[in-house]
Amino acid sequence: MSGPLSGIRVLELGQLIAAPFATRLMAEFGAEVIKVEPPGEGDPLRKWRKMHEGTSLWWYLQSRNKKSIAVNLKSPDGLDIVKQLAKSADVVVENFRPGGLEKLGLGWDVLSALNPNLVMVRISGYGQTGPYRDRPGFGAIGESMGGIRFTTGSPEAPPARVGVSIGDTLASLHGVIGALMALLRVKTGQGAGQVIDVSLVESVFNVMESLVPEYDLLGEVRTRTGGALPGITPSNTYPTRDGGYVVIAGNSDPIFRRLMTAIGRPDLADDPALRNNEGRSQQSAMLDGTIADWSKTKTVEEALAVLDAADVPAGRIYSVADIVADPHYQARDMILQAELPGGTAVKMPGIVPKLSDTPGEVRWQGPALGAHTDSVLAELGLDPARIAALREKGAVA
Repeated sequence: MSGPLSGIRVLELGQLIAAPFATRLMAEFGAEVIKVEPPGEGDPLRKWRKMHEGTSLWWYLQSRNKKSIAVNLKSPDGLDIVKQLAKSADVVVENFRPGGLEKLGLGWDVLSALNPNLVMVRISGYGQTGPYRDRPGFGAIGESMGGIRFTTGSPEAPPARVGVSIGDTLASLHGVIGALMALLRVKTGQGAGQVIDVSLVESVFNVMESLVPEYDLLGEVRTRTGGALPGITPSNTYPTRDGGYVVIAGNSDPIFRRLMTAIGRPDLADDPALRNNEGRSQQSAMLDGTIADWSKTKTVEEALAVLDAADVPAGRIYSVADIVADPHYQARDMILQAELPGGTAVKMPGIVPKLSDTPGEVRWQGPALGAHTDSVLAELGLDPARIAALREKGAVA
């Protein structure tokens, strides 16, 4: 493996979504990720959503390129194994509730004493400090308190959620960014390891644009606006004659003029009151209605053909079937052919981002529980007899 993270060892002490997604990204770009799972059932994600022969398809994606070891963290021998692994790790990623690792004897004070250069990514609902730190917090709560649900959906309907676990994913991405910054500090000799404290709430809040200054200075409380992009006009979702929709982003000044000309309204293209975004936003309802009146006379394909010819950003709203069939996705290697245990062929998402010299790759899909226990323990210097004894005691599986 020659990825940019080749030679980096990551120890994952996490379950479900936030921590495992972060380590998946690292594994795709060459890091050796050792995932510690409880013996028996392993990570609950193994049984979430749609299954293939008893194992979640999500699991095969979320855990690709990782090594699975089954270790009982309630066993002194199991805890000792984790400590030994932490000594040689560059990064530990965990998503226990704050204080959870400390109760096990695996807190930052313990692990950093064993390995001063260790970077620890800690993902939790509210962060490691503050009055809410001890509350349970899943991605749905982060999305709610972070502000994104209040602004998502139709103004006539209750707040909606995005159709994926966006709160967890945003926390994962912030965790990876923090880990890489901290690793750079260590690897360039600028300092020792440190804790990356990632909150689900704050990760969502961090992408909420200018909500706070708009509220503080103007008293503006941004709320749900359906498919529109508030304060940026025109940018919305418009119906078509065949029952579909097109998303049109005509919000820059030159693009707006091209859009109005393309839909047969050169008078609006030349209107001084609509020359900039501020003026257009004051007449957003009129402009959206005008564009919708035009789009409803076209099929999706007809509308996109006109807009593409006019160099106006526009697109259809893709289902997963559209994504898988799209030639651009295929040309960019965003749909990969994979093989599940037993030889079943399946399509999987490709790797993001694209690196020109050291691209990521998929070496294997999510492994069986404990598939790498023996090999990882052997690297720690344990012989087969010792591993068998640990297995007999229930410390590993």
